[in-house]
Amino acid sequence: MWWTYALLSAVFAALTAVLAKVGIAGVNTDLATAIRTTVILVVAWGIVMLRGGTEGIPLLSQRNWLFLVLSGIATGASWICYFKALQMGKVSQVAPVDKLSVAIAILLSVIFLGETLTLKAAIGALLIIGGTVVLIL
Repeated sequence: MWWTYALLSAVFAALTAVLAKVGIAGVNTDLATAIRTTVILVVAWGIVMLRGGTEGIPLLSQRNWLFLVLSGIATGASWICYFKALQMGKVSQVAPVDKLSVAIAILLSVIFLGETLTLKAAIGALLIIGGTVVLIL
């Protein structure tokens, strides 16, 4: 079932790129990121409240808070850079280069989380890196 959500994530990410390219035309990309983030904030909290997820807030540890905040900072930095890249480049180039994050995530998961690097994951990461290099050049 996880792959269904991952596939939906990919579809929505693709839509994000195309819709954002149109939406940021002639707009300060930092402002555009702030607007996008506000919409996401409202939608995310709406989902949490509708599903009764707020009960879990007191159960969060300091470690949970720390890493969720750090993840949020990384997400914000990613979005700011992504919107700037979209404004300057073509979606057909920016979006695939952005997906280099998959190969980087595989590497970081091995280094920091102790996950096993399988041959399949290594080959997939190398193909992503190779495709990214082709698109950049």
